Amino acid sequence: MAEILVTSVINKSIEIAGNLLIQEGTRLYWLKEDINWIQGEMRHIRSYVDNAKAKEAGGDSRVKNLLKDIQQLAGDVEDLLDEFLPKIQQSNKFKDTICCLKTVSFADEFAMEIKKIKRRVIDIDRIRTTYNIIDTNNNNDDCVLSDRRRLFLHADETEVIGLDDDFKMLQAKLLDQDLHYGVVSIVGMPGLGKTTLAKKLYRHIRDQFECSGLVYVSQQPREENLEDNLRSLLKIKRYVILLDDIWDDLKLVLPECDSKVGSRIIITSRNSNVDRYIGGEFSLHALQPLESEKSFELFTKKIFNFDDNNNWANASPDLVNIGRSIVGRCGGIPLAIVVTTGMLRGRERTEHAWNRVLESMGHKVQDGCAKVLALSYNDLPIVSRPCFLYFGLYPEDHEIRAFDLTNMWIAKKLIVVNSGNRQEAEDLAEDVLNDLVSRNLIQLAKRTYNGRISSCRIHDMLHSLCVDLAKESNFFHTAHNAFGDPGNVARLRRITFYSDNVMDGFFRSNPKLEKLRVLFCFTKNPSIFSHLAHFDFKLLHTLVVVVPRYLKENVTIPSKFGNMTCLRYLRLEGDIFGKLPNSIVKLTRLETIDIDRHGFIQLPSGVWKSKQLRHLCYTDYERASNSYFSISPFYPNMYSLLPNNLQTLMWIPDKFFEPRLLHRLINLRKLGIRGVSDSTVKILSTFSPVPKALEVLKVMFSSDPSEQINLSSYSNIVKLHLCVDKTMALNSEAFPPNLVKLTLVYFM
Repeated sequence: MAEILVTSVINKSIEIAGNLLIQEGTRLYWLKEDINWIQGEMRHIRSYVDNAKAKEAGGDSRVKNLLKDIQQLAGDVEDLLDEFLPKIQQSNKFKDTICCLKTVSFADEFAMEIKKIKRRVIDIDRIRTTYNIIDTNNNNDDCVLSDRRRLFLHADETEVIGLDDDFKMLQAKLLDQDLHYGVVSIVGMPGLGKTTLAKKLYRHIRDQFECSGLVYVSQQPREENLEDNLRSLLKIKRYVILLDDIWDDLKLVLPECDSKVGSRIIITSRNSNVDRYIGGEFSLHALQPLESEKSFELFTKKIFNFDDNNNWANASPDLVNIGRSIVGRCGGIPLAIVVTTGMLRGRERTEHAWNRVLESMGHKVQDGCAKVLALSYNDLPIVSRPCFLYFGLYPEDHEIRAFDLTNMWIAKKLIVVNSGNRQEAEDLAEDVLNDLVSRNLIQLAKRTYNGRISSCRIHDMLHSLCVDLAKESNFFHTAHNAFGDPGNVARLRRITFYSDNVMDGFFRSNPKLEKLRVLFCFTKNPSIFSHLAHFDFKLLHTLVVVVPRYLKENVTIPSKFGNMTCLRYLRLEGDIFGKLPNSIVKLTRLETIDIDRHGFIQLPSGVWKSKQLRHLCYTDYERASNSYFSISPFYPNMYSLLPNNLQTLMWIPDKFFEPRLLHRLINLRKLGIRGVSDSTVKILSTFSPVPKALEVLKVMFSSDPSEQINLSSYSNIVKLHLCVDKTMALNSEAFPPNLVKLTLVYFM
């Protein structure tokens, strides 16, 4: 996973290079050559790492050790850049003599560190050549896996359990003379049984065609002249063909199915986009994990080797219950169930033996499925790999908002565009998320009014893959695997806690976490804030604290929050009662502040000083008084302080809403106003020119206004949310003309 750290270094070097452009004529400007060297060298290293990974997977310990050295080098370079960037930004603000002297000092210090880095790069190359660490990728492992899949494709038909409805539906579709494009595409995450189902379909209908064939395609097809051979044969025959494990589109390979009426193509793939391109939307059939009873039926068949004479009749109820628990851990994934039964058949059929398997399942089932799952991960573009691993920071089966993911990816510089344009970065982040869903690595939970992803989940097995890969690469650690060598703990960059007991013990035993960048805490114990009071997280850029909604305990949020000078993303969710310290005004790099509506958290006025602030979600409108929206200390000068980069403002009290707010916030896309009065209705109805960027407007009335709101001039608003009295008259002609979604919430 060294490529993830290397990519992070490349992205940060791009940001630093941009900051150095305004330093022309100073000592700092001459460091631009060093920054460019880092960027160029890391690009070459990333290419080498990506090429060498197959050798590591094949068990070459020399390559594994070399990649570990590269990973450590990249981590140290990232630390150096994280320390250096704030100093550059500070020197951009002040040009006095003292500042200039400090600039020369840390510029010389940085140059010395770069020299050390260059020597380490040379030493890594010396090790590679001295010990004959061959870096060419001969794809032997891929070939072995491909050969195994080809053997399975042509092996005797296997039992299909739990897919009867899928089979009947697809068989009817294949025999339908009006089947569009003549294509059926079976898609889904690894291990669901796509190939098994496709084989059964193929063998049941192949006798009805002139010719038939099974082809395992894979990521790197090895059949010579595959396209020409297929085209020449299929143009003259009525055929049925099964193309297994498509990773890229083969539309140009296949002739139009109307070349001879009735030809059929069965495709299996993990990527919905590939299948959609080949056969259209109608061709898609998405497999889902098995239901619990079907899972247990498959488990039973495999345990007893499909022998109907052997069953659970002689088993104790406790053993049956353990078996059901084991099946539950498999998450409805046939591959996991098969791997697990393979382990169990080699053991005594006793409660003790099966309990030991149950206790160790998190690892052993993952080991059995690892190669299948890892194929999908390794096929991801390099930029998408750390984005995928971020899902492991959340607990299993957690519904994750797309808003959170994309903004964290951008804050961490996992998503970077050369232009530096924020909108382009957000579009790219959304593309990455859509691609992960299309590859069936991520499960869609909800969509927005316009079809975009609103929230998503990750399957438990793939969640385990994220955790294992992250631990291996030191990308992040969970509470359970973070304990160990103090030196390694001190180098932790990201950590997530799902357990209160482990969290408390970890913080008490590890006083130094100087390299921590990301901290996730899913806890029932608000003591997390007292733990944070003992640390100076100077490199922390993402902090997420989630507590249950029933705690209702007062907490003291430590003033040391103000020392988190790199903090870009802050989310506090649940019943958290307290006040963000005034020291938070120092956090000038904050991009997102997201305070859940169930908590009472007072914001200091200085939060507006963050010129990078883009999203302020402060939705305590149900219970909090206006005083909790702490803008009043600097009213009426707030409008000169509001950062014009702000894109989301939820919710602002009516008393602070004025026309100059909209004049100032030219990039505002989402706006929520609560306690709306007649004066605000008038402002919204007559404001000109209307904000061009505003797409979402949420208005909560405190009473029935005397004037009717008129939003007909807001042509860009596509989503409108109104909380109104039941007696309030609404005129559809007064709605935005391009409205896509209207939500009405009535209060008594």
